[in-house]
Amino acid sequence: MHLMQLCQWLYDSHFGTVIRESQFAFPLIESVHVLGIALLVGTVLLVDLRLLGVLMEEEPVSEVVSRVLPLTWCGFVVQVLSGVLLFWAKAAQYYENPAFRWKVALLLVAGLNPLVFHSTVYRGVSAWNEKHTTPIGAKIAGILSLTLWSGVIIAGRATAYFGK
Repeated sequence: MHLMQLCQWLYDSHFGTVIRESQFAFPLIESVHVLGIALLVGTVLLVDLRLLGVLMEEEPVSEVVSRVLPLTWCGFVVQVLSGVLLFWAKAAQYYENPAFRWKVALLLVAGLNPLVFHSTVYRGVSAWNEKHTTPIGAKIAGILSLTLWSGVIIAGRATAYFGK
């Protein structure tokens, strides 16, 4: 089965049709998705701004990370679950949507950014944890994160306008 066939099958399924044609289901799921992005990106924003030395300079980086990470994971779970449902309802439309393709590509890179950051720069956090100025690698990770998540949000909104 090709990816387009899978997308068409999801779109044509009873479940996908119910979500898409319901007066309340799709808007409710979409609203939950927006709230999830606010939680996910809001907490990521706090860490990124700390890495850039713009916010909470007196707080150790590890303290900021440990406080917001549980909320970040909650936002991530909400995003995945609501995103799967939204995709299921409109999979055939999203398959050819260039904005949706950009969103997925940016999501993948945005997901890799913290993995690279935590496996490289953040490993040495004890040396710079309480300093006002963070290493250049931390600043680059913060800037990349802000840029990528902004791109994800913009592409996500554009998805509605490039659909059929």
